[in-house]
Amino acid sequence: MGSKFRQFLIGTPLSSDRLAEERLGKVRALAVLSSDALSSVAYATEEILLVLVLAGSGALALSLPIGLAIAALLAIVALSYVQTVHAYPGGGGAYTVARENLGVLPGLVAGAALLNDYVLTVAVSVSAGVAAITSAIPELYPWRVALALGTVAFVTLINLRGTRESGRVFAIPTYMFIVTLAILIVSGLVRLLVGGGAPEAAPSGQVPAVTGSLTAFLVLRAFASGCTALTGVEAISNAVPVFKRPEATNAGKTLLWMGGILVTMFLGITFLSQAYQVVPREGETVVSQLARLTFGAGPLYYAVQVATALILLLAANTSYAGFPRLAMWMARENYLPRPLANLGDRLVYGNGILLLSALASALIIIFRADTHALIPLYAVGVFTAFTLSQSGMVRHWFTLRAAGWRRAAAINGLGALATGIVLVVMATTKFALGAWVVLVLIPIMVRIFMAIHHHYDEVAQQLSLAERWPEPVHHHTVILPVAGLHRGTLKAVEYAQALGGDLHAVSIAVDGTENPALCDRWQDLLPDIPLEVIASPYRSVLTPLLEYIEGFVKEEGDYVTVVMPEFVPTKWWHRFLHNQTARLLYRELVHRRTGWQGRFRILTSVPFYLTR
Repeated sequence: MGSKFRQFLIGTPLSSDRLAEERLGKVRALAVLSSDALSSVAYATEEILLVLVLAGSGALALSLPIGLAIAALLAIVALSYVQTVHAYPGGGGAYTVARENLGVLPGLVAGAALLNDYVLTVAVSVSAGVAAITSAIPELYPWRVALALGTVAFVTLINLRGTRESGRVFAIPTYMFIVTLAILIVSGLVRLLVGGGAPEAAPSGQVPAVTGSLTAFLVLRAFASGCTALTGVEAISNAVPVFKRPEATNAGKTLLWMGGILVTMFLGITFLSQAYQVVPREGETVVSQLARLTFGAGPLYYAVQVATALILLLAANTSYAGFPRLAMWMARENYLPRPLANLGDRLVYGNGILLLSALASALIIIFRADTHALIPLYAVGVFTAFTLSQSGMVRHWFTLRAAGWRRAAAINGLGALATGIVLVVMATTKFALGAWVVLVLIPIMVRIFMAIHHHYDEVAQQLSLAERWPEPVHHHTVILPVAGLHRGTLKAVEYAQALGGDLHAVSIAVDGTENPALCDRWQDLLPDIPLEVIASPYRSVLTPLLEYIEGFVKEEGDYVTVVMPEFVPTKWWHRFLHNQTARLLYRELVHRRTGWQGRFRILTSVPFYLTR
């Protein structure tokens, strides 16, 4: 039943030879890999205004210059990553570039920063999407956490069904958002030019109070907050192999499309916000205010809100494309658990998808799906990865020195310088607001990666055939614990006899005396196999049985196999009614280390399948 239910949810397994069919064209790839970056238009401008308004409404005039600076930075980063895509068509993004060109430690820092940012992307995008819904339907505000968790579950399910499936699902919301935002921006511009100027913004809700003066630090903080518009730009470079051939060419074109669309929409929303003199308010987003002022409370307003909510809710899909693939690269190199490198039934890295969902859901619960509480943690990690990636690319060009390497190095050098400056600004201005958590978390993650790698190295060394070969078996003892005489016991006896060696059947008398009925039946049915009875005055089965087993392991080359009958029931809940002693014995025999003897104890389960 479990297998059938799973196939119902995520579909039947796909053959490995269908991997090429699961690749994406540029149109679908833009929807799958760019939804995060494009969706940031819905809140990046608002984050700038939320900081500037602390110095009064007059400071909001700086939103457009700050927006222009961010747009220029976005263009630099996009061009830099186009070069990364062509230089590393195998994918891996910042992690691969930094590790190969700057060393293992910078590579792990880049990997930790990106993994952390992917988790935050899911939490922020989904929380922002829920905020767009509750802006239009305030009655849903108390249910925002449940709505966010439900969205994470939905996105997880769609991604587990495969890359092409997610492309079909997420293409419509992405392009719906692009079209509706374009209509909003064009309509707003037309109204400004020929419609009599900006509409008057009617105050509603609670306007943030003025808490300080306009300082350079406040401007830098607004700039750092608005740089959330750049999150997700690197996702395409991490997932080049998901594109149809030629992969690098298609990925580069898609990245340029995304950069152009993102810059246009971001500057359009920022310009309209300043022209309309929109002030951020609790309970209604800036995009919602712009749409209401431009279209009124009609169908176009709700179309913008629906499209914004959908793109924000589903923007998390970019992380579901990037996180599992980055985790796969790191797992293949033994810096993360190896199961994260396993390709699942639907040709996606399902373990990485589930891990991402669990971590993002935890953040949503902890921060109560509050976008503004999560934003300070956001983007510090991605700009760390940006800086390391672009620095690594500069080293790559200087090492390769192919045709045009100076121009390429200059572009990546400019990207490294710009993103490095932004990283310092972000870490400084957002440190007290929560960025310190990320700055502390990244070194901890790097330490965990190194510990995992060290463990795998130690395991490989211990398993190496260069080590001393195991001693040959000198003597083999087979022990059969007996709780009762039935068909399951007889099946275990037959298997134990087939193993060869000395067979010892043993029964533990928990009441201190042997069971005459069991002994008599055993003698009648199995007269050639003696049954030993061990008294247990303290009513323990496990302790005397373990002592009995240990007594047979005397020197190297002596093997002891414990054969345990086990019932396999037909119903899942029946499992709790049987085999408890066998499970306890397994745990003790496998995990108890008594010198070198632990290497020579073997536990074998002989299943007996119940039919009802």
